[in-house]
Amino acid sequence: MNISYDHYRVFYNVAKYKSFTRAAEVMYSNQPNLTRAIKTLERQLGCTLFERTNKGVRLTEDGKELYEHIAIAFEHIQAGEEAVSAKHSMDYGLVSIGATEIALRCCLLPILRGYHQLYPGIRIKLLNVSSPQALRMIENKLVDFAVVTTPADITGKLTATKLSLLQEVPVCSKSFPIKESVSFAELAEYPIISLGAGTSTFDFYSNEFLKRNCSFSPDIEAATADQILPLVKYGLGIGFVPEQFLETENDVCAVSLSEPLPTREIILARKKGHTLPLPAKELVDMINREYDIERS
Repeated sequence: MNISYDHYRVFYNVAKYKSFTRAAEVMYSNQPNLTRAIKTLERQLGCTLFERTNKGVRLTEDGKELYEHIAIAFEHIQAGEEAVSAKHSMDYGLVSIGATEIALRCCLLPILRGYHQLYPGIRIKLLNVSSPQALRMIENKLVDFAVVTTPADITGKLTATKLSLLQEVPVCSKSFPIKESVSFAELAEYPIISLGAGTSTFDFYSNEFLKRNCSFSPDIEAATADQILPLVKYGLGIGFVPEQFLETENDVCAVSLSEPLPTREIILARKKGHTLPLPAKELVDMINREYDIERS
């Protein structure tokens, strides 16, 4: 049947509000227009859809059956409209981010605070994951973008923007028995606390120790960077943390290495050719402005 969408829209609203008057108000129309549309629809379908009552109208059995199908269709349409609108509005919507713990604390948290103050209607979905996991999420469009630490395998499907350098230091508790200055080879003899295999941090230190013909075999593998300092404080070993982590710590001290650790980078990764929804685009722009990066 070649029945007008507008007639079904009238039917949906009259059935939803059980009133021609209320439906007319919602649709910015008038009652006679809606009445004509329903009569036309009933004629085309060959049945009666509404019965008049003292309080308005009610659906007939045929009307109920039709409404069950029509309501699903219109609710899907409305959900689609809202989803598309949310991509182009800063009043409401969602931005999803994959971030490592280190990148979150050393880069992202202050910016998220400012973003939330400016756009309180935008929901933020933050996934605390390793760098490899975050990059896979971008490729599969499970997050809008990611802020992670290097090393990171940036494939041809992704782009990466350097945000800042990351300087890490080995730390131990103040009561931990260690020489005043140690080499990498000597450091390898102490119990090491590190993030586990499959993280960029593990890969970085494994490679640095290997360059110096040393073995990197952590005695304790932590699930998140936040767990390393508490383990260090209790004298369980030596951990590697960003210098920023030590700003408010009084129970640990830096271990003096005979050669400094190389710096790493905090990067923002995105999927090539993927247009970000407006909420995510605005957050990326805020990050870029914070680090004086030209808008891309």
